[in-house]
Order: sequence, then structure tokens, then C-alpha cells
Amino acid sequence: IAVIFVCTEANAQKWISLFDGKTTKGWHSFGKATAGEAWTIENGAIVLDPAAKKAGKEGGDIVTNESFNDFHLQLEWKISKNGNSGIIFFVQDNKTKYDNTWFTGPEMQVLDNDGHPDGKITKHRAGNLYDLVAGVEGADKPVGEWNKVDIINKKGTLTLKLNGITTVTTTVGDENWANLIKGSKFARMNDFGKVLSGHIGLQDHGDAVSFRNIRIRRL
Repeated sequence: IAVIFVCTEANAQKWISLFDGKTTKGWHSFGKATAGEAWTIENGAIVLDPAAKKAGKEGGDIVTNESFNDFHLQLEWKISKNGNSGIIFFVQDNKTKYDNTWFTGPEMQVLDNDGHPDGKITKHRAGNLYDLVAGVEGADKPVGEWNKVDIINKKGTLTLKLNGITTVTTTVGDENWANLIKGSKFARMNDFGKVLSGHIGLQDHGDAVSFRNIRIRRL
């Protein structure tokens, strides 16, 4: 008897775990084959350890092995005191062409708003679309607490949520998007935000940061 599989919307949007809670499987440092050893696993979270970097272990932004276009990404982050990091997407994983993830990929800011100097800069605060769109204020939790993120890219609309609060909604790939880029520090990067699909990245900004419960579904 032939079995016919019907591809329903529910099947198409099945959640995919991007982190097994035990290893860095599925991730690699930008332009490398594996994740740098300064990215460690602690209590079910993937953690950037600045002390390990000082001891000579390699860090760098890590990116997913897989690439995504329309997607819904969920994860939780916890930042250290005075810390800075980010969640980057649409990353073009080509180290020979681009020096870093943020040469092509926009970023949802991860920050200690009260302790890091970027907290005083509009469009650089936690939950913002970094240097592009200022976010709704008051969604972040204090240092040491977990913050839940939703990043949704669907049919030309990008939505960022922090702890259930929509901080940013904008269109991508249109004239509005081009103007946002022109008014940002990324204007000099010719390919920034041009390809609306790519790898998901977690930023090594030199400060301790933790990520857990990382999952995605294709839309």
C-alpha cells in the first residue's frame, strides 16, 4: 500500500533544535570548521568564556552549519555585568570575502543596558536591531536573568521580540530597508543586509554571555 505524505503547514513549521545542550554540534566559528574552544557548555547553555580566550583558546562569532531564509528563531540569553553580545542573522559564511559575520548580517542586540556604554546609544540597546532601528524600551531583564528572544523573518517583514514584547518591526529588502542601512554604520559594507537568507550567528564581543534553548522553524 502506497503511503502518501501530505506536507501541511504544521509539518513545514516543525521546530528544529539548534543546540543539544551538551556540545557545539551544528555550530562553527565564522570561517572555520568547528567552534572555538572558548565557547564552552555549562549547565545546558553555550557560554563564551573570556578567561579561556585570555588563556589562548580561540573564540570568535559562531554560526549555524545550516542556512535559513524565512524563519522563526527562539532562544534565551543571559549577559554578564557590563557585557555586550548579539544574535546575528542572514550571515554569509565566506571568510575569504568578509572579515566578520556583521559585514553581511544584521544583529539583535544583547546588552547590559545599565552597565555597558552602548546602553547610552540609541539603536544600541538590548532588543534593538543594532544601529538600524531603536526598540521598545523596558523589555529586558536585569543582568544574571534569562531573556527570551523571538526573531521572525517572513515574507519581507522582520519582527524582534524580547520577553514576549515586540521591540522592533520593520520591512526588509525594500527601499525602507536600504534607507535604514544608508543611515547606519553598515553603509560602507556593500553586501550588508543584501541577501535575506543565511546563517544564524552568536557574537563574541569579548564578554561572558550564555545562550540556551535555541530552536528554529522554517516559515
